[in-house]
Amino acid sequence: FTFPVQTLFMNKITGGLLIAATFLCASFKGDKNEQADLHTIMLIKNEGFNNSKVMETMFQMTDVNGPRLTGSAGMKSAEKWCRERLESWGLSNAKIEPWGSFGKGWEINKAYVAMTAPYYQQLIGIPKAWTPGTNGLLKGSAVLVRIESIADMAQYSGKLRGNIAVLTTMNGDTKPNFSPDASRVSDEDLRKMAMDPHTDEATTNLSQKPKAPGKPGVNLRKAIDSFLMAEGTTAILSGGRGTMGTVFTSNGASRAWNAPTVLPELEMGNEHLARIVRLLEAGKEVSLEIDTKTTFDTEDSTEFNVVAEIPGTDPTLKEELVMLGGHMDSWHASTGATDNGAGTAVAMEAIRILKAIGVKPRRTIRVALWSGEEQGLLGSRGYVKNHFGDRTTMQLKPDQSNVSAYYNLDNGGGKIRGIYLQGNDELRGIFESWMEPFTDLGASTVTIRNTGSTDHISFDEVGIPGFQFIQDGLEYGTRTHHTNMDSYDRISSNDLMQASIIMASFVYHTAMRDEKLPRKALPKVNPAPNSWTR
Repeated sequence: FTFPVQTLFMNKITGGLLIAATFLCASFKGDKNEQADLHTIMLIKNEGFNNSKVMETMFQMTDVNGPRLTGSAGMKSAEKWCRERLESWGLSNAKIEPWGSFGKGWEINKAYVAMTAPYYQQLIGIPKAWTPGTNGLLKGSAVLVRIESIADMAQYSGKLRGNIAVLTTMNGDTKPNFSPDASRVSDEDLRKMAMDPHTDEATTNLSQKPKAPGKPGVNLRKAIDSFLMAEGTTAILSGGRGTMGTVFTSNGASRAWNAPTVLPELEMGNEHLARIVRLLEAGKEVSLEIDTKTTFDTEDSTEFNVVAEIPGTDPTLKEELVMLGGHMDSWHASTGATDNGAGTAVAMEAIRILKAIGVKPRRTIRVALWSGEEQGLLGSRGYVKNHFGDRTTMQLKPDQSNVSAYYNLDNGGGKIRGIYLQGNDELRGIFESWMEPFTDLGASTVTIRNTGSTDHISFDEVGIPGFQFIQDGLEYGTRTHHTNMDSYDRISSNDLMQASIIMASFVYHTAMRDEKLPRKALPKVNPAPNSWTR
């Protein structure tokens, strides 16, 4: 018995199609009811790759507006520029919106430090935020100060007046480094990240922001400052992690109105500080000169976020929100490109793309650019408290139930590799479906893990789905995060275009769903109103 040739041929085709269909169904991990809108994704990709404005936005945010410490003139200039640019793209309700009181503003007007003996050498040093200037050129001898406990102070009594204290607070090896500064997340790391953290193969969170180096405890450091001032010390040089001229900066005093007076303090590059330390340890005389000028803004403590939106069009759903954003503020040693000019530019570009391709979202899409993130998510927490609810009491406002999701970008300038579910397993199939079209752009991982320390937490704290994307680290932890090297030059245009496209797609699909995204159980009252980890 034989089949006709045509019948046999058709059966082979049918069998092959069934096998292919079975393979596709097995390989597709998403929710079949959440298929991505490939036509709109095509339009988003075309606009995002072929008409991108993201690097132009980066240039304006960083090179033109400069450092954006919250409360500084640079931050206010950037807020004005962002509002005007969003408005020029046709977004609605673009405004600079107050969120609450911050404290004193501060910025650097001049910074110079040099060693003048045993020979002249200009040094790398950055004034620590909210410290005073020197009130002109200051000259003095360097004195090595090692204080690890209150008892250590006695040995320096009467030896510091008129001198410059060199604190041995270096953290990091200044020897040659044979590991690359920049790296991308490997496929194996992503595979492990995708696994539940309770499994043996799971890795630690790869996109967490780098932790600050170990330093004296807050109370001990306050005691050191008081002691040095009482002893007549004129200025302080200190160090942190960072090599080859990279200085990781932060604050050296409080921004509070009633903060105690402190000495001028510069944070230095390890190689330069280590040279001074070695000379002093060898008994050599080291002379220094310092000239810094810093300005405090005490006129108004109110600070702001920038918001704008594409209004929803569905009569029933237009009062609901899909939000996206990043923080505009930076530290002061450079122009804050990877932290977080990149996230700001990507959020702006994502909503620009959606506006440019003419989407008519069912829900309103709102972009928010935060201030005060570096001091404890202050801008986003203030916004959430004003609009959605108080995390310290869990007293929620009516609009809390109207937000479908908030998407954030703030782990450097690397491309998106996936997204954190923030512990919400109901979203897995949805996000896998939405991520599927971007596997050829390197993004595919959906992990149940939580990630912290940036503005999506402000939403998660009051029961609103808030998400941070997984990103390639590049040089974030080694060279740019909070450093004098965090500039436009450390940005990859291809990575930012890719991130803008993926963020735009996730926002679009969230805005077009019949239902809001599933929510976790409402969190309990936050017992620590000022808690925050960097």
